[in-house]
Amino acid sequence: MSGFLELFSQYDVLGAFLVNLELTLWSALFSTVIGVVLVVMRISPISSLRAVAGAYVELFKNLPLTIIMVFMVLGAYAQLKLSFSDTFATNFFWLAVTGLSLYTAAFVCESLRSGINTVPIGQAEAARALGLGFMQSATEIILPQAFRGSVAPLGNTLIALLKNSTVAAAASVATETSSLMSEMIEFRPDVIIQIFLIFALGYVILIIPIGMLTTYLSNKLAVRR
Repeated sequence: MSGFLELFSQYDVLGAFLVNLELTLWSALFSTVIGVVLVVMRISPISSLRAVAGAYVELFKNLPLTIIMVFMVLGAYAQLKLSFSDTFATNFFWLAVTGLSLYTAAFVCESLRSGINTVPIGQAEAARALGLGFMQSATEIILPQAFRGSVAPLGNTLIALLKNSTVAAAASVATETSSLMSEMIEFRPDVIIQIFLIFALGYVILIIPIGMLTTYLSNKLAVRR
């Protein structure tokens, strides 16, 4: 027990987890916005929009997240001069958020598309019969039901995003958990088991409530046919 207390006194473990939570929340927000736009494009009657959205999803679904994070630093920042702040830590935090958002948006889109598949086709036909346009049908009838039908896959995407936030170290975010864990192992190899348990239990504590909440909401909000 003394080893755990010593590690917590020497290192800002809770602060590192807070950074990962901030990365997760901001990325979840932006990826949801992008994902909604993508799924509307994928069900659009305009073939070019469907093609663009489909290409985006396939590209980012099959790209390793580490490659995206490295590109955000070496490509977007170093070569394209994309910068969010003059402060080093703030700038790379938002570069990491951008990379995570672009990557996760593809999975949000697919989760929502699975929810759209649960909406009876008669709903869209009825909307057209009432004279509603595509955007009205999508935003007022189809998407609200799709969100209810995709709570579980969206929850799984959020859990994956929380775990993926550890890859932010590849985007030079030096204050998140994987960077801190590497530092702790380097300087305190004598308590490596305790270090592993701290971070393993920390993510278990964060992830289990998300899984329980999404399971509850999935059952609560499910559309009864």
